Order: sequence, then C-alpha cells, then structure tokens
Amino acid sequence: MPAEPATKRRGKLSAKPVMSREQLLKAYRDMLLIRRFEEKAGQLYGMGLIGGFCHLYIGQEAVVVGIQLALEEGDQVITSYRDHGHMLATGMEARGVMAELTGRIGGYSKGKGGSMHMFSREKGFYGGHGIVGAQVALGAGLGFANWYRQDGRVAVAYFGEGASNQGQVYESFNLAALLKLPVIFVIENNKYGMGTSVDRASASKDLSRNGAPWGIPGEQVDGMNVQSVHEAAQRAVAHARGGQGPYLLEVKTYRYRGHSMSDPAKYRTREEVQKMREQHDCLETARAEVLAAGVTEPELKAIDDEVKAIVQDSADFAQQSPEPPESELWTDVLVEGDGKAGAAVQGAK
Repeated sequence: MPAEPATKRRGKLSAKPVMSREQLLKAYRDMLLIRRFEEKAGQLYGMGLIGGFCHLYIGQEAVVVGIQLALEEGDQVITSYRDHGHMLATGMEARGVMAELTGRIGGYSKGKGGSMHMFSREKGFYGGHGIVGAQVALGAGLGFANWYRQDGRVAVAYFGEGASNQGQVYESFNLAALLKLPVIFVIENNKYGMGTSVDRASASKDLSRNGAPWGIPGEQVDGMNVQSVHEAAQRAVAHARGGQGPYLLEVKTYRYRGHSMSDPAKYRTREEVQKMREQHDCLETARAEVLAAGVTEPELKAIDDEVKAIVQDSADFAQQSPEPPESELWTDVLVEGDGKAGAAVQGAK
C-alpha cells in the first residue's frame, strides 16, 4: 500500500520545528524500536515465555525519546515498572532487555529482575521500580548525589499520574526545592492509573502545578508529539543544570494496551482508544514530520528493516540464552562497604 502524503497523515505536525533533520530521524528510529520491541514482548508473553507482570509502553514512546534527546552522557534516569521504553531510549541493548523479560542469564539483571527490575549503571538507568511512587524519592536521591558532588549532572524521575498523589512524591518535591537539586520530575499522564481515570482520582486538574507550593516551575506538554516533548525537556534540563533547582513536566500521553498484559481495560471504550490511534499516534506524527523534513521513503524503509532485525534478534537471543543457575540466588544480594562513604558524610558535618 502506498504511503499517505505527509499532509494527510494522522497526528498534528509541530507548528515550529525545534529538532534538526538528524534529531527527528533518530527520534523516529528510537520510537519505532520501542514500539516494535513492545509488540514483540506482547507476543512472547502470549506464548508463555514471559512470566509475572509485563507493562507495555505502546503509545507513550514520544515521552521518553523526546526527553532523552535533551540529556547528556552521565545524566541519570529512573522510572516505574513501565520501563522497557526508558531502557531502550537510554541505549541499553534490546538483547539484554528481552533476555531479562524472559528470565534468562543474558538479561541485564541475570534473569532475576524480570520486566519490573532492570538496571544499567553504564547507561545511567537506575531501574524500573514496582512500589508506586518509590522511584520519585530515589530520583531525588540521585539529584542529591549530583548536588553533593557538584558534577553538573541532571537526574530525571518518571512517574505516572496515579503515583502523583503519593506522599513520598511531595516529600521529594520539598527536599528538591529546599536544596535546589538538579532533578526533573516527569509525570507521564496516560489518563488511567491501573483502571481509574485521573479525573476520578485527582482533585488537581493541572498536575503541572503540583509543585507550586514549593516554588517548582511546571508545564503541561503534548506527549503525543516528540518535538513538543523535546522542546519542554530542553527548558527543564537548562533550568536544573543551571543550578535553579527542580522542574516539573506533566506530559499528557496515552497507553494503547491495558495497565499490564493481564488487564482487559474495560474501563474505557474501544472508540476512545481507536480515536487516539487514528488521530494522535505519536509514531505517525513523527513519521509525517521526518518526511516533511526531507527524509525519503527509502530511508524510512531502511530504518524499519533495521528495527525489525534488532527486535527479532533480541527475541532469538532471549530464547536461546539459558536460565540462570541456582547459584545465582546467592549473588547480588549484599554489597560490602569500605566505610569511606560514612566517613565522608561525617567529615562534611
């Protein structure tokens, strides 16, 4: 089937492009990789190759990709259990992520963390976390470490609108504002916390203002347009890295699948989901924008082929990688300290 002209494509083009042709192309490629990876993960889950919980990121790809392109090497990312997209955006290998999903030794946590608990210090990814809102306090801790070391790094803490009402979120806001920590709080508002609409769960109707009592600037962002996300992320990063303290982004997005693979999502209509897919899909919008920027259909076809090969390779690797031996039960459960960290804290008092 021939491609639609860019002017007729689904999604709303950016009124004023803020990303270069090369940035747009990378954003599209990264978003496509996340989309195809998550679709494959859904297939493997259906085949019984992925156990436990599995929360897919399909529909929200523009959020993490737009923000990641505004970060620098050494910056840190931490998020919740809907974390596969964040891993891939930080540059973690699809092979290692898929092997972890299937509980294999070749995974980032040696098959012991599964979908909800993977980490890569090398890529600055400090985990997806299963306790709702817990990663926000940990993200503030990463910002505290940056502030203490004066290393110029920025930490990004992602959480959902469902977690935005948790007490530790506001404790984190207070500490971050008090010390002017270089941390960016990102609310990925996909409208439903598990099965409850944000309209029924939050008295605040503008979550970007939730940091106002602590003087934290915030803004609402169209999370279905990667350029809009990137533009807002640049402002937030400049603010935090410039020593002005935390910044809050409420990125309004949408997930196409259920809360997890076991969720039939009967709390919303098929028409609602279909409308978002047809009129606001972030991947289709990005595709239209790269075409408008002069990228050709053959170039996009090459990216599509590359992404398909990467995803299929990750699935093959995951199924071929052995399960962890029983001896792995006793590894990575204890880190012996040398006492230097405690001494440094005492000396700083």
